[in-house]
Amino acid sequence: MHDIVDTAVAAGSFKTLVAAVTAAGLVDTLKGDGPFTVFAPSDDAFAKLPAGTVEDLVKPENKPKLTKILTLHVIPAKVMAADVAGKKMSPASVSGETLDVDGSNGVMVSGAKVTSADIECTNGVIHVIDTVIMPKG
Repeated sequence: MHDIVDTAVAAGSFKTLVAAVTAAGLVDTLKGDGPFTVFAPSDDAFAKLPAGTVEDLVKPENKPKLTKILTLHVIPAKVMAADVAGKKMSPASVSGETLDVDGSNGVMVSGAKVTSADIECTNGVIHVIDTVIMPKG
């Protein structure tokens, strides 16, 4: 079993996420002890953003904004799909903003649908989502 970063790299469907995490300087954080729950947007999720968005976000001058977006996708605890099944909760993300998690019909996270759940890693868990979650503020 690998940590969250190595698992995402090995999966092959998170190239944009891995590039963004690298640009934001968050690789060491997500290789840390955790536990973390990462709602990982697939490459298809990033592709749904307006043209040029990702290219703009990975520029050095946009690192604070990129970091805020990425840390919004991380909860500083291990949360499995079974923990939210049939429930609604609002956990705080690493960015400080709360997420709206609704497990009443599948699992939705702040408008993003979990398409693959419970990918266990040595330092947490990855849930694949179909939409990039953007900060409210």
